[in-house]
Amino acid sequence: MDFLQQDRISAAGKEKQQASAAVRDNGQTPADFSSIYSKDLLPAAGGEEMTRGFLQELVHILLSYISKSSQRSSKVLDFHHPHQLREGLDGFSLELPDQPENLEQILVDCRDTLKYGVRTGHPRFFNQLSSGLDVIGVAGEWLTSVANTNMFTYEVSPVFILMEEFLLKKMQSIVGWSADVGDGIFCPGGTISNLYSILVARYHFYPEVKTRGMGALPRLALFTSEHSHYSGKKSASVLGIGSENVFVVKCDERGKMIPADLESSIVAAKEKGLVPFYVNATAGTTVYGAFDPLNAIADICHKHTLWMHVDAAWGGGLLMSDRHRMKLQGIERAWSVTWNPHKMMGVPLQCSVILIKKRGLLQGCNEIGATYLFQTDKHYDVNYDTGDKSIQCGRHQDVFKLWLMWKAKGSQGFGSQVNKCLENAEYLYEQLQRRTDFELVFKHKPEHSNVCFWYLPPSLRGLQPGPDRDMRLHQVAPRIKGRMMEKGSLLIGYQPLGDKVNFFRCVFSNPATQQEDIDFLLEEIAQFGEDL
Repeated sequence: MDFLQQDRISAAGKEKQQASAAVRDNGQTPADFSSIYSKDLLPAAGGEEMTRGFLQELVHILLSYISKSSQRSSKVLDFHHPHQLREGLDGFSLELPDQPENLEQILVDCRDTLKYGVRTGHPRFFNQLSSGLDVIGVAGEWLTSVANTNMFTYEVSPVFILMEEFLLKKMQSIVGWSADVGDGIFCPGGTISNLYSILVARYHFYPEVKTRGMGALPRLALFTSEHSHYSGKKSASVLGIGSENVFVVKCDERGKMIPADLESSIVAAKEKGLVPFYVNATAGTTVYGAFDPLNAIADICHKHTLWMHVDAAWGGGLLMSDRHRMKLQGIERAWSVTWNPHKMMGVPLQCSVILIKKRGLLQGCNEIGATYLFQTDKHYDVNYDTGDKSIQCGRHQDVFKLWLMWKAKGSQGFGSQVNKCLENAEYLYEQLQRRTDFELVFKHKPEHSNVCFWYLPPSLRGLQPGPDRDMRLHQVAPRIKGRMMEKGSLLIGYQPLGDKVNFFRCVFSNPATQQEDIDFLLEEIAQFGEDL
């Protein structure tokens, strides 16, 4: 048995002792959960004290995790391969029992689930666009789990329905629309929000599609940039338009859509007998963080009478910053906008919004009128039964955590948070420019918080650009990432793009990240890759 395995077994024993220790309560709750089961908790008769004790111990586990997530001495992840977790590790088993397990084991399972996961709230987690751990947002998520209601009718979700209305109007106003004409809905992620935009756009031009299907329509074409999110093609497939009818528009070196190529793509589609109807512009591309020229795209859409959508899932948060909102100039001309507060605004996953400029389209497009939910003779204003605007029936109350965070931070607080993240990106960019062991993917100053770069091991620094260098450089990022995950000290993503071989993409959306974490990032990568 190696020392690492001994340490893990010892740690598991300590965790079981902690889980079964006396809960932090008034002394009346049980000190040992090994003989208590879920059936003993509320609503069981006399289950209040046991429930309190169990939840207090659970809160202790969660508070410990939150605290460690902000400590730089803690790992970002304790990596194990899939087969290790599948087979069971340190008493943690994914197998589902026939007989109930006691609450001591349940608490250990809660600890282990967090232990073997990834601390996305850690200041050195740079891997995804969604990061950070906002305590107010967490509180909002806890509350909605306790409320456990559904966002389809006012009768079962009165407060959350009205919160959604207030949030949508606020966000429409920030985009630059009149709050009296816009509409929208909270969605389970940016991909679904983008799907809604295509769905509603198609209905706007061809309302008969709702009843007669795609067979009644001409062959449609939509347009998106080569750096846009893959949800455009996925939505075209789901909606029966077909991924082959998605025209991919070229981008410049910085990753921005080229308006002239959009114009020529529209003409080419028409010449092939297709009917253009929709253009997706991106405000904050996933990899480069680029902002398409929205006004130029809006002019082309107006000329050809096309629906203009702006996918601001990643870049929408910049609208909260007086310093950076000008990067989305022209977004007010869009007919629909996707905005993900769970990215730059730091709201816990998931929280995404589709905003539609014309009120009534969402309802007309998706309404079915199921009479067991949407009766028209209720004693209140049934316009607040908003569930029929959605393609879902059941819908989570994602609105509350955003509403609560907005109350806690104010618009200015969100703006300061965005500014801090982009300042971090500028600092990383400046450090990379000074070093000879790193190379920027493009020389331009970052528009968003994305910074893309290669690490150059000593063995590659003297090589001339060419196929041999590219082949070897392509292997560097994956090997560094593997070493990084095994150590668990930080996490950053990599990918190829177009003719660019694998490079690192660092993104900042966690306001807890400081310059010292960026310095640490560069030194760790250099250490991991020095011998490659």
